[in-house]
This record gives sequence, C-alpha cells and structure tokens, in this order.
Amino acid sequence: MTRKAIISFKNFTFQYDAQSEPTLRDISLTIYEGEKILIVGASGSGKSTLLNCLNGIIPQNHHGSWTGELMISGKRFGEDSIYELSLSVGTVLQDTDSQFVGLTVAEDIAFLKENEAESVDAMHDTVKTWATKINLGDHLDHKPSELSGGQKQRVTLAGVLVDEPPIILFDEPLANLDPQTGYDTMRLIDQLTSDEQLTALIIEHRLEESLVAKIDRVVLIDDGQIVTDLPPDQLLKQTTLTDHGIREPLYLTALKTLGIDLDAMPTVTDCQQMATPVIKKALNNWQEAHPFKIETPKQTPLLTLDHLNFSYHKGNPLLKDISLTLHKGEMVSLVGHNGAGKSTLSHVISGFLTPDSGDIKWDGRSILEDSIAKRATRIGYVLQNANQMLSQSNVYDEVALGLRNRSVPEQKIEEKVVETLVICGLKPYRNWPMSALSHGQKRRVAIAAILVLEPDLLILDEPTAGQDFRHYNDMMTFLEALNRRGKTILMVTHDMHLMLEYTERTIVLKEGTIVADKTPAAVLTDQLLVADTSLKTTSLYDLAAANQLADPTTFVENFIRSEREDRDNGK
Repeated sequence: MTRKAIISFKNFTFQYDAQSEPTLRDISLTIYEGEKILIVGASGSGKSTLLNCLNGIIPQNHHGSWTGELMISGKRFGEDSIYELSLSVGTVLQDTDSQFVGLTVAEDIAFLKENEAESVDAMHDTVKTWATKINLGDHLDHKPSELSGGQKQRVTLAGVLVDEPPIILFDEPLANLDPQTGYDTMRLIDQLTSDEQLTALIIEHRLEESLVAKIDRVVLIDDGQIVTDLPPDQLLKQTTLTDHGIREPLYLTALKTLGIDLDAMPTVTDCQQMATPVIKKALNNWQEAHPFKIETPKQTPLLTLDHLNFSYHKGNPLLKDISLTLHKGEMVSLVGHNGAGKSTLSHVISGFLTPDSGDIKWDGRSILEDSIAKRATRIGYVLQNANQMLSQSNVYDEVALGLRNRSVPEQKIEEKVVETLVICGLKPYRNWPMSALSHGQKRRVAIAAILVLEPDLLILDEPTAGQDFRHYNDMMTFLEALNRRGKTILMVTHDMHLMLEYTERTIVLKEGTIVADKTPAAVLTDQLLVADTSLKTTSLYDLAAANQLADPTTFVENFIRSEREDRDNGK
C-alpha cells in the first residue's frame, strides 16, 4: 500500500531576519498520513522553529528568508494565512493557560465553531461529542482555571481537534504534568491519532515517557539539521541520543551497565517486554555484587512544619495537618498529583501565604511573623511559572536585581552574576532582552536570579521542566555542588528521573496530606502508593519485576546509588 505524504521538506533552510545564521539548515523530511513523529533535540536546535513553519507562525508572525521547498497538505509554505493553515494544522502549546479563550470548558471547545457560525444545536452536539472523547463530560460548566494540568491539556486538545485538522502539533505536552497524567496524555494522543486518523508531531524532552504513544519515528535535530530519522527500536540501540545530549530511558542505561547486547533484543521500547533468561541472570549477578548499604540520614533540623493547615476558602482545607522537618544539607523531592498542594505548601513556607493554624520554625525559632523579605534571606523560592518572577528588560539585570536590592558593590555583582550565568548556560544571552528568550531559557533566568543570592534553603518548583538534558545536567550539577556546601534543597517535581537520581528523600502529597516520606526508590517501587498518588513506577523496577528479580526495590536502590557514586567520581 502506497503511503501518502502530508508534509514534505526538501532542502529547506530558514533564517530569521534578526539572526545572522540560519536556524534550520537543509532540512529534508517526509511525513506520511497517520504517522506519529517524535522530534527531539537540545534547546535551540531548531525544533520549535520547524513546528512554527508548519502552523504558519513562520513566516506570518516571525519573519525571515528561506530556500528549498516545504509542502503542507499539498500547499506550499508561505502562501497561506495562519487561519487557512489552521484548517490543516492544529497546535497544542506547552503553556495551555495561554491557549484558553472561553470562560468555561464548553465555551472553549465551542470557540472555533462559534467563529464558523455553526448552529447552536450543532455546536452543542459537537461539544458533547468531544467532551466525551476527552473524558471531560462532567466538567463542561467548569472554568478552565479550576482544572488540573492534565484536564487543561485535554480541553486545549479538544478545542483544536473540534475543527478536525488532519495534522496536530504538540509542543512539550508532558512538561507540566505528573507522571500518571503524562502517561494518560500520551495514551490519549495515541488513541486519538488512530481513531481520528491524524498525523501527529510531538516535541518532547521526556523521551522515555513519549514512547507510550507508540511513536513511528524519532527525528533528532541538532544545530538546525536532521541528525537521524529512525524508528524508536533502531535509534535506541545506538548511542546517537547520548552522543547528542539526549537522555536515554533509564532501563536502557541499566541494561548497558549489565552488558546486555541490545542488538539481540527484538524490541527495546518497552522494558516490560524485555524479560529473558540472560537479563534475569545479569540482574541477579549485579545484585549479588552490589550489597545494599544503609546511608546515614541528615540529623540537624533546619526547617520544621508543625501541624500546618491552610485553606483559600474557609471550610475547604487545601493543606491538612502538615508536619515535617527538613534537615541541614538534605536534597529532598516533593511529589504528588497535579493539584495535590505542592506549590501551595511552597508558598506557605516562603511566606506568600499565611497558614490557618500550625507553626513554621527555622533553627527552632518560629518565623510565622517574619516578613517575606526577611524569609527571603534564608529561603529562596523559584516559581513554576518563570514569567511571574521576571521584571527586568534583559538577562543580566534580572539576575543582578536581588544583589542590587541588597546594595552589593557592582564589581562583586558582576563577578557573581557572570559565575551564575555560566553555570546556568546563560552567559551567551547576558545582554539579550527577556522577550527574545524561549520558555526554557526564561525558566533558567528565574532560577539564576535566586541561585545568585545563595539562600540556605532553596525551593525549586519544577526546575527542569522544559530543559534539555545538557542544561538539566548543568543545573543539577550546580545544585549538587550547593548541596555539598551545606545548602538544603527542596525540589517540587514531576520528573521521576530527577527524584531518583539526585534526591535522598521523597515527600509524597495527596490532596493536601503527606502520605509518604521515604527514599525515592522506596516510593517508586511501591505499586499501591504510585497508583494512589498519580506517580509511576520507575522503569528500573518494571525491568526487575518483569524478570522476576527477588527484590526489585533493593535493585533500584543499589543501582541509583551506584550511578550517583560513578557521577561523583566523574565516570
């Protein structure tokens, strides 16, 4: 059966008017009807530019010059308006909040049909149909702001698909979702593309989770050029991903450590299908050679929350009887489903919100009466939405602002700002206007503006969301260095890799209550706990369980500890 091309790049090069070099270079790529294509690459590699060429943002809004050819649903690049292209290409943005136009879920889904003057009865039928498909039929009267992250994304998806475009683009759909919601999102993408006969292009840094959508091909872009275009099974057996700074699935790292020949495996995209006598023997041998070690926990209290309660509306508590202690020098992860109360708890600790009852103590002294400014000398907090923290016109001034407010000498400011910009991978952008930065770059600027102040406790809300693997590693290496110097770090995260590889303790929230406080491996190998809190068992556990290892939890603990030791030793 002959496949029909729906997108075709032929020697396509694009250069923004404001840039001295092309962002896309000699792109040749054909995408066929019904395919699911995953596009990966480092930040700045050209992924978003490629998608914007497909949905009309380029050249309609962002101008530039181009050579070569690009055909989209039989139409030549640059000839159609954004509206005309929207009939063929729908886009789901990373920031779903910026895509809402209706006051309710129903209004948002109906928006396109309203603009097309569809009858009220037909509109109601259309909204009902799509609400059923995305499993939000009971939320049609809700405001989008009242929904969880995963629900918001489904509303946005329905609002795009309601016009039935044959091509749909996803810009980092997993960036702000908890693990289970991310898994459900990729399954929904897989289901909808099959049921509606759609072609999907997905930009995503979280490759392992993206494979749930049964990806047909992975396109790796580096420096504006296509490095490789292969089915996932072929690509994952190579070293191409790691060679270009893309994080490979954790179970593959484990299999390579065990010396398993990946070329001999029929599939490497699903660790639960990778159960063989050879792997089982290798897992047992590795386990015997790496006996479990009990690590001594930190003991000196720094911050203590004592029976803390908080509610936005009386009688509807959001945080319920929270008691915990963070110790000096700990690296802790705070996890839970979207809406569990993680960000709210961070706001209460930082002083942005006042608890209804309970106490917050620093070195044994209550700080409830301390101002936000006084708390900020001890506690640094980086918000999840970087735009809410940025106020200066360029990168250097943004990072320097806190030091200037503390009347630090300008020479010292320059020294500390430059050092922090280097660590955060931002020095080349020091004089850039904030408006020119990508979403991921703005997040790094917000983190840098807090890191430069060197607080004793650093709270980071989704620090690695939207970051490529190189910047992820740079950031975490810097945070580890701060931690080794005695800084205490609390990270709110949906990134289970980060939780496993870098934190020594995990606090799990569910509906405003702490339901677990133990090691990351113990959390991510507890099947009942992860099912109850929208987490996901780690692929290391799934691999060990599939091969009937006697103690999968201990294997995960040992393997992660071994990885940390190798990282600390520079291996």
